[in-house]
Amino acid sequence: MLDIAVAYNRYRFLGNEFLTWLWFCIENHMDIIRRCDDQLVDLSIGHRMVLENKLANGTENITIKGDAAGFEEALLALNKGALITDLHLVYKSSSLTWTFAIKGESLSFVNLKLPETGPMESGEDMEGLILEKVFLYEKPFELIDKLYQAFLKIRLSDEWKRKALPAMKKWLTPSQV
Repeated sequence: MLDIAVAYNRYRFLGNEFLTWLWFCIENHMDIIRRCDDQLVDLSIGHRMVLENKLANGTENITIKGDAAGFEEALLALNKGALITDLHLVYKSSSLTWTFAIKGESLSFVNLKLPETGPMESGEDMEGLILEKVFLYEKPFELIDKLYQAFLKIRLSDEWKRKALPAMKKWLTPSQV
């Protein structure tokens, strides 16, 4: 049995690969994402992305942020071997919107902002308000869990080398005019 520290260090790249694959799917394969939430309206990249490139003489970190940020630099960094380590997402399902960031190394959520809830008019509304908050917290976690399962199914199959990697490389290749 692997020591937990050894296992963590051996497989921590998977979260970063997942975030990179997720961006690729957002840009090219929303059908995969829609299969994970039948009420999905949209999943998009938010206002921040952090990439990391392991170099021979150290690590290069690239942070792209801003509401009108272009992600051309991120595509260039991916083309040079970087992986996404932190990704801000905007998730819309039904008429609700969540914003949050995911850290690739641990797949932990950061800055989760829930949709607004209705006001509590009486003490009797407390149970309903609590249940609504629980639902609102669970929804983005369920989506990411299902997306990660879809990623692992592809990543651990022959489809990864046969289809997914070539499609991602094609996406990263600048188009020739």
